[in-house]
Amino acid sequence: MVKAFYFLLLLAAIFTAAQARSIVRRPQPHSSFKINITQINPRSCSYTVRIATSCSSPRYTRDQISLSFGDAHGNQVYAPRLDDPSRRTFERCSTDTFQVFGPCTYQICYLYLYRSGYDGWRPYSVEVYGYNVKPVTFYFDVFIPSNMWYGFNYCRQPYDASASESTMK
Repeated sequence: MVKAFYFLLLLAAIFTAAQARSIVRRPQPHSSFKINITQINPRSCSYTVRIATSCSSPRYTRDQISLSFGDAHGNQVYAPRLDDPSRRTFERCSTDTFQVFGPCTYQICYLYLYRSGYDGWRPYSVEVYGYNVKPVTFYFDVFIPSNMWYGFNYCRQPYDASASESTMK
């Protein structure tokens, strides 16, 4: 009887642990995120960024969209003003591809979006491809709040971007 109890307890623990790992993380605001201005000019590496806009997004947006991503070692890529209403970027149910240049990184583990404007915008996903890094996809599927960095940080030892100098909030 005691063995059966411990066996059930063990099964319950395994089941709970398995469920905990399957929880999908949602993007979060990062109020202290800063752009590292010492790395804005280096154009050592090229990255392809594919941004899919959700079908739940407004038909189009005139909002200003910026992007920043990097690794756990403090290497940060910053792409200001990806938006271009004349080119129909970020329309509902569409995918836009950008070539972004910046410092070379190790494996990308964080990505944040910054939206400024009144239209609203709901990205579905952001994929980043680089020469020496594995492709990585960040799934949003939520409306991005205005005037704040919003995204993911999966770095094991998070880079403290709030310690860097800043060019924008």
